[in-house]
Order: sequence, then C-alpha cells, then structure tokens
Amino acid sequence: MHMSQPRINVTRRLTFAAGHILAKPEWDDARNREVFGACAGDHGHNYELEVSVSGSVDEDTGMVINLREVDRIVKDLVIHDVDHRHLNRDVPWLEGCLPTTENVALAIWRRLEGRLPSARLERVRLKETENNAVEVERG
Repeated sequence: MHMSQPRINVTRRLTFAAGHILAKPEWDDARNREVFGACAGDHGHNYELEVSVSGSVDEDTGMVINLREVDRIVKDLVIHDVDHRHLNRDVPWLEGCLPTTENVALAIWRRLEGRLPSARLERVRLKETENNAVEVERG
C-alpha cells in the first residue's frame, strides 16, 4: 500500500513600510470618510508579508525551496517596488487599484504566482496593522 506524502508548506516573512490613501475619486469627501474613515486621508503602515509555498523535499538539500531564493524573488518582485513608497502613486503594478489590504495582497499574489522555482505558491498573508490581516490562498 502506497502512503501519500504530507504536503509541506514553507513560509517566509518580510516587512515593508508604505503610505496610501483609501478614497475613490468619483466619491465626494463625505462618502469616502463614511466608507474608509481616517484611512481616507494620507497615512502609512509597517506591513508584514508572509509568503507560503509548498513542494516536495529535495533529497540533497532537505528543503522544499531555499528561503534565500524566496527572499530574493519576493524582494525583486514586490518589496523593492513598495518599500518606502506611496501605493497610490509610486507602484506601477498597483496603478488604478484602490490599495486596500485585500487588493494589495491579491496584486502581490499575482506578481508571485508561477515565479518560485520548484515550489507552488499557496498563500500570501499581508498584515496591515496589529488587528488587520488578509490572506490570499490557493483555491
């Protein structure tokens, strides 16, 4: 009888600081404040990003993927573009996107999907504040 191997997830945590405004240009100030509260004004966060991947353990290295490789790819594709930037104005791949935590996490997923060799992207978790985090997971 063949026993199935457990799926192994590996998670790497990175951080970045970025500013944003949550406001829809077609709405007036009152509507933006009603929906987004204080976030309708310029402000920033120290974000925590977790990227989880899965795969088989390499017999030679004992790893699913070298975390240095995950670090390099996430920094190249995401962190370098968003760290100490304004998400509404400075990040080409967020252009036209209302930078809620949900939308930013989804955009990060799209940036990373298929870009990690030998591992499959399983989850992107973006923590905006102590109390707010969003997870995008493989369906």
